[in-house]
Amino acid sequence: MDNQMTPTNDGVEPILLTVPQAARALAIGRTTLYELIGERRIETVHIGRCTRVPVEAVRAFVEAERARS
Repeated sequence: MDNQMTPTNDGVEPILLTVPQAARALAIGRTTLYELIGERRIETVHIGRCTRVPVEAVRAFVEAERARS
């Protein structure tokens, strides 16, 4: 998608994104992403108080939207 889903400097490919990173990857605003999360259209993972979006959830959302078109 964008550079948020490519390997980091240490060669590790991220599997979780912050909400701002996921919003940038989808080219939408954070508010829109939070709405999609609230509608359970995009999966999240909670680690303590942190909300993360799995990269696979972003890809699954895009594929589902493409299938709807």
